[in-house]
Amino acid sequence: MSHIPGQADQRSAADVYSARCPSRAALALIADKWAVLVAGCLVDGPKRHSWLRHQIGGISGKMLTRTLRELERAGLVERRIFPEVPPRVEYSLSPLGASLREPVAALTEWAKANGSLVVEARTRNGRPVERAG
Repeated sequence: MSHIPGQADQRSAADVYSARCPSRAALALIADKWAVLVAGCLVDGPKRHSWLRHQIGGISGKMLTRTLRELERAGLVERRIFPEVPPRVEYSLSPLGASLREPVAALTEWAKANGSLVVEARTRNGRPVERAG
C-alpha cells in the first residue's frame, strides 16, 4: 500500500468507535453507496460525468454531481477541466482516493457474492427490500 503523507500518524491515533474521532467522517463518506460506486468506476482511470452517469444505474445527475463534489472536497477525487469549447471535464482518483482501490474492490465483490442472500433473508424475515437506486 502506498504511503500518504500524514497517514501513519492519523491511523495510529484513530478510533472509529469514538464519536469525536475524525476517522468517523472518512468512514461516513466511504460508506455511502454512491461514493463506493463512483470510486469503483474511477479505479481504471479518468472518466467524464456522462460516462459515470451511464455506468452507475439509478444515480441521478444531481446525485452524481453531489457525490463527485463531496469526494473532491475530501481529497479523494480530482477534477480536470480541459480548455476546449465546449469545456471537457474529467474526474479521477487522487493519490489518497487510489488508496481505496482494495477496500472498494472487496466491498463490491462481497456485494456481488452475497447480495441475493441478503435479499432472500430480508424477504424471509418480513423486511421490505430496499430499492437499489
